Amino acid sequence: HTEWAGEYESQKRADKRMALVIPITVMVIFLILYTMFRSFKWAMLILVSVIMASIGGPLALFITNTNFSVSSAVGFLALFGVSVQTGVIMIEFINQLRARRKGMEVSTQEHIVEAAIEGAVLRLRPIMMTMLVATLGLLPAALSHAIGSDSQRPFAIVIVGGLLANLVIGVFLLPTLYVWMAREDDVLPAPESTEDF
Repeated sequence: HTEWAGEYESQKRADKRMALVIPITVMVIFLILYTMFRSFKWAMLILVSVIMASIGGPLALFITNTNFSVSSAVGFLALFGVSVQTGVIMIEFINQLRARRKGMEVSTQEHIVEAAIEGAVLRLRPIMMTMLVATLGLLPAALSHAIGSDSQRPFAIVIVGGLLANLVIGVFLLPTLYVWMAREDDVLPAPESTEDF
């Protein structure tokens, strides 16, 4: 009989583990988001933006002609965490803006749109800082071709590509989806004082 061993066998074992770890990770992230927002809608919206931002990872692997490996799969898990953070920053801030404006003499849809635009503009800098710090920190590893870079390079490429895609999606697509999904009876947090803004 023929038996494949060594790196091939290790890859297959790792693939089986990842097939279990990734769905569990996504489920845990969803439960935490649901607990935080007390809303299925906002938790799903952030998860959709995370999944869409993950498109940047495979695209970066394709552009750099890098094979998918265990290292790049771990990169996706790290990318999920940063993408969730971006979504939470944006959705939480837009919800706060809506909570502060509730009861104003303006149509509900109008103040949802205004809150989404203002949230995207005011949260652009914090989101960019989060993304750029991680991206610039991993850029040397992503561009490295030195001996021993085979394990760290796919990890870094996935995160750098995913974060760049997440920056665009987080600032443009997420507020657009928010306006599309938001309703008058949404669960909103208690309004904070204006000094916090």
